Order: sequence, then structure tokens, then C-alpha cells
Amino acid sequence: MTEEGKDGRRGVSIGRRQRKNEGRLKATGAAMYADDLRLPRMLFAKTVRSTEPHARIVRIDFSEAKKLPGVIETLAGHELPERYGVIPWTQDEQALCVDKVRFVGDPVAAVAALDERTAEEACALVRVEYEKLPALMDPDEALARTDVLIHDERGANHQDNLTKRVQLAFGPVDEKLAQSASIAEADFFYEGSTHAPIEPHCALAQWDGVTLTVWSSTQIPHYVHRALSKVLGLSAARVRVIQPVVGGAFGGKSDPFSLEFCVAKLAMKTGRPVKMLYTREEVFYAHRGRHPMKMRYRVGLSKEGAIEAVDSKIVIDGGAYASFGLVTAYYAGQLLTGPYRFGTYRFDAARVYTNKPPCGPKRGHGSVQPRFAFECALDMAAEKLGIDPIEVRRRNFVGENTETVNGQWITSNGFMQCLESVERASGWRERRGKLGFGRGLGVAGSMYISGTAYPVYPNQMPQSGVVVKLDRSGRVTVYCGASDIGQGINTLLAQIPAEELGCDPEDVSVVAADTDLTPVDLGAYSSRVTYMCGLAAIEACRKLRAQLDEVSEATDPFALRVEKAEAKAGTTLVSSGAYRTQKLGADYRGGTIGASPAYSFSAHVAQVSVDAETGLWKVERIWAAHDCGKALNPTLVEGQIEGSVYMGAGEAQMEAHTVYPENGLLRAPNLLDYRIPTSLDTPEIDSLIVESNDPSGPYGAKEAGEGPLHPAIPAIANAIHDAVGVRLTRLPFSPGDILRALRERKC
Repeated sequence: MTEEGKDGRRGVSIGRRQRKNEGRLKATGAAMYADDLRLPRMLFAKTVRSTEPHARIVRIDFSEAKKLPGVIETLAGHELPERYGVIPWTQDEQALCVDKVRFVGDPVAAVAALDERTAEEACALVRVEYEKLPALMDPDEALARTDVLIHDERGANHQDNLTKRVQLAFGPVDEKLAQSASIAEADFFYEGSTHAPIEPHCALAQWDGVTLTVWSSTQIPHYVHRALSKVLGLSAARVRVIQPVVGGAFGGKSDPFSLEFCVAKLAMKTGRPVKMLYTREEVFYAHRGRHPMKMRYRVGLSKEGAIEAVDSKIVIDGGAYASFGLVTAYYAGQLLTGPYRFGTYRFDAARVYTNKPPCGPKRGHGSVQPRFAFECALDMAAEKLGIDPIEVRRRNFVGENTETVNGQWITSNGFMQCLESVERASGWRERRGKLGFGRGLGVAGSMYISGTAYPVYPNQMPQSGVVVKLDRSGRVTVYCGASDIGQGINTLLAQIPAEELGCDPEDVSVVAADTDLTPVDLGAYSSRVTYMCGLAAIEACRKLRAQLDEVSEATDPFALRVEKAEAKAGTTLVSSGAYRTQKLGADYRGGTIGASPAYSFSAHVAQVSVDAETGLWKVERIWAAHDCGKALNPTLVEGQIEGSVYMGAGEAQMEAHTVYPENGLLRAPNLLDYRIPTSLDTPEIDSLIVESNDPSGPYGAKEAGEGPLHPAIPAIANAIHDAVGVRLTRLPFSPGDILRALRERKC
């Protein structure tokens, strides 16, 4: 053990490179995912899905399906009519469609059978009669139409297809634009994309007549628990949700889904366990991926390069259901106002229903698309003034311990160090603009939240709770409702007791994501887990450490220290800690959305090569610097940076989740046609950790899971401009787009 730090910590774990504590299980195949679970007498369920993009359900006929040997039970929407949704104010989903369908693939009915193949065959025999309705595939058309309502059940107060519209202004934008020495004005389009986790959605339910237990590959067990109680009409005390090992999520498992309700109801109807596993095609239908956005940006700079005004108008294609869409509409504007200081700012964001698979939160929720548009527009405006792209970002640095134009409080801020890191590592000063035609460098920066200030549903209870128990053997058990979706929170929850108590991290067991056994944690979204669970775990451990220190020396074996403390206490040593909501955000409607206890900062430089004859292009290398406050486990932080950069590069190069407008069918609902980067498409990635040591974070830490994605796309776009002199404003960047832009430049 090293000497104690100034604050009494022992320094044995935090800041050191460690493997994930479940890594061996995953590598050897011993980890148990939801589909690995088997229970006696288990049935298998499958879903009947809509073949129409928009239609009323006239009749559902199960008669032929029920004749098939091995079919045990069927389920229709009227048996689960209660509406739900993760956001309390926009609950517009039903487990199975009751009155009408809203996209091709919308779940209509379910069948449980003795095996999966029989369930699939039975679904094909279910006959659904539809009355077709006009389908709205374009968000602009959906915004303009009031004669066709995708959600006509919302009542007289909702005579449109808007999920949410946000219009906010900070300062005299038009006046400042008129005074600007340089204005960049352009339209941008960001195509939607899906998460493509290795593991599809899967859920298994068991009903014992008293308690319903659901195992689900979710990243929000607490919200699934709430939704199951609501939809099934069961007391929350009679519902248990367990998250097994999850094979990736990236935001795609942040909603309650149809399959969780279906297996629960079918288990209650049959008295037998029921499992449902989505096919890869069904994962594409369930979706909740990145929202397509049409964005109009105007950015005005003074002659010195200061950002005088930013004006944006955004139309967001939300798909058929709200999901997190209310938040998306705010995030599209509220999270743009750092790491730069804006003189004035205005945004108008409309999230619109369409007859497509529903969009939701994907890594960097709601703010990746506007960041692409703004960072490109900033380069365009700076170019007119002859200011270097890194220099214009340096001149507009917002600072630390300061407030943004829209009232968000920034504590620590390592953005300048991020800029310096990528500038130096990439050889920017020596190489930018000097690589020859066809090769170029581009830069971009960003800011992101370390958890939302407020829970999804309003309450005064802790957002995250941790219980720590010490055993006289020297074993430590940590109980927390947090969801490990690959980011490594279970590893961190073992590191913190090792740091605070002086035990071996391998002697720490973590019991997580079980609503019966663990305190509430709201889930793995908005990069909240390390910050909030970390603070809760530190609080719990420090209470126990005080008991240990009272009766023994730090040099005693850990088990002996526990024995002495337990003998004095006369009871098992148990302590709890929590993260409590802080009052943050500005005092205007929506001013708390986007408010966070800390913000991370990133800067990227991308290097690309472009063949002007064919339009083929490649990202050769990306230098990515990220201010994570404090790298609690540098190996995991670097992994998060690399994963974010990989995902951003994939969206820039090839990813597009689209439908055929004439019939609403998905263009590529499989991983053969929907392309994601292989190792051959992935650039060299230099992960550069910057530590600003946030005063409020756990050991100074901030987020590292989503923030590093944001600059990748605009840095690539700006690098393509440096390489061949054309501006690409629509994602993904295809070779054809480059050739068209080159031809237009010559004309």
C-alpha cells in the first residue's frame, strides 16, 4: 500500500490501470446474458408485427395460429392497454398496438409456444386486418399536416404531429448577426443511425402467483420496474427486475420495450416462464437510434473572431413514438453553449412524429447532430476572416467556474489542454494545409454532461444509492442498482472500497441491477453512472472507514480491522451512501434540461485522405483528447474514448437507418446491409487523457462515455475540406457526395 493522501485515501486503486472485473467471464464465455438463462417449463414467445406504416386495426384472428401443435397462449393489445413511456409527460406507447399501428414493424400481437420455431410459425398464421391511413415519412410534411394525426388519441390540445417544440433566445441575435464581420450560413442534414450492440434485446419472465420476476437486457432496470408495475397493474413491491450481463447498449436499451411486457403478461397467463429474444431485424424495428435532423445554422464572428451570435433552426424526425423526444428537443439546443462563449444565441427545435421506427437516445443523445453543424459553420466563418481553426476555438474559450449564455454552470474545464494536446500530437502547425491535395487535417471541440441534474420523473429521493457490507473474512460486498453495460461501473464499484478501506479490489463483490436486492439507481444514461454512483459509494465507504480507523491501524490486515470494528459495534458492518439531486440550471422554462453537476470537454483532430477521381475517402487517424476530470481507471477511459471515436467515424462514413418513403419498409434491417466499420475501416486512434480534477466529482472525475464522440464527425468534415476544398453538410459522407461537391466547385 502507498501512503495515505492528504484527504486520508490510501491510493491503492484509483488512477491505476485495472482490468474489468467481469472481463474473464466475458472472454471465456462464462458470462450469463439474458438469452443464456433457462428455467424449467420455459416457453418461447414471438411478436406479430405491422406490415403497414399507418393503419387502423380492424380485426386480429388467432384461430389458425392456435391450431398449430405446441402453441400455448396468445396475447393481443387490448389485454395491456395502459400507455407508458420513460418520460412521464409523453407516455404514448402500448405494449401491443390496440387501435392502430404507426410504422412497419410496430408490435401487434404475441404468441407463446413450446419452442421458438413454433412461435415464429404461429405468428405467420395470425391474420391482422387493417384500414390503411395516409403515412407521413417526411418530418416537414408531418409538421405541416394537421389533417393526418399519427397520435390522434392525445385529445383536443394536440392537433398536430409535434412531440415537442422548444424556442429559446438569449440576447439580441439578429442585431449581433447584423454587426458581425463574418457570417457562415448553411443547411445541414444528419441521417439517423442505430446502435448495433452485439446482444439483441431479450427478456425472460417468471410469475409465482405472488411476485413477477423479469430478467431483461435493459440499461434502466428501475424504469422498467416502474413501467411493468404501471402497465400490469401490480404493486411495485410485487415486481422484480434483474439485469444480467449486457452485451452493449449505447442508449438503445434506455426505454421499456414491448417484449418485457409481453413475456410478463404471458407468464402470468400461462403460469410458466416465458422468454422472448428479438432477431436482429426486430432490433432495427425497436430502434431508438440517433434522430435524423435538418439543421439551419447561422454563425456570426467579430473581426477578431469572437462568436457574436449563433442562430439555429432544427427539425427533428422522431419516428412513431416519443421515447426521450421531449429531452431531445431541448438537448439539440441547450448542450451547444460550450466549450465556447457565445455572445448571443437562439434555437428553435421541433421534434416531429413520423411513420417510422421510433428514435431515441444514442450515445451523445441529441447533441451530436448540432455539434456537427455548428463546428463546421464555425470553421466556415473563421475561414472568411483568415483565422486558423484551432485559434478561433482558443479565442472563444468559455473558461471555468463560469456560466454559459443559457445559464449552465461550468466548474472545471480542461478544453484548452485538450486543444493543445491534439494540436501538438497531430503536428497541426507544421502539417495543416501542407499535406498536398487529397490529404487534410480538421479540428472540432465539444462539451457534454456528467449526468442530468434531475431525474426523469420529479422526486426528492436520491438518484443513486449504494450499500456496502463488510464481512469478518475480509470480503466486501457492494450493492448498487447501477447498470453495467460495458462501461465498467462494476469495476469502479470494486475500486472505490479498495481505495477507501484499503482492501484488495479482488476481494470486493458487486451485486448490481436487481430491484429486490439493491438500492435504486436510475440507470446507465446521460453519462451519469461514474459521477453519481461514485459519490454514493465514497460516502458509504468513508462511514465504514471511520469505524475501522477507530479501533485499528491502517497497517493491520484488512480482515483483522473488520473483526475489531465488528466486535466493538456488536453488529454487522453495513453502511449506505447516496447521490442527492442538486438544484442546477437557469430560471426559465426548460432551463434545468441540460444542467449537469459537471461537464466534460473534448477536442479532436482528424486526418483524412480523399481520391478526387473516385470520391473514395478514408479517415487515416484521429487524435482525441478528452477532459474526464480524473481518470479513475485509465484503461477504461481510453476504451471509452476509442469506442466513441469509432462510433462517430462510422456515422460519418457509412451508417444510415432509413426507410423507403413509398411503403415505410426499412432499407437495411440487418448487419449485412446496414454497414458499420470493420477493423479495416477504423482509423488509428490516439486517446489523450486530460485531467482537470473537478471539485465536485468522485476523486475529481467527470464523464468519459459519450463526450468523446461529438467532435469526431465535424473534425472529419473539416479535414475533408482541408484535403480537397469542399464542404460536406449531409451525413453520411458518400463518395458520390464528394464527387458532386467537386463538380459544383469547378462550375
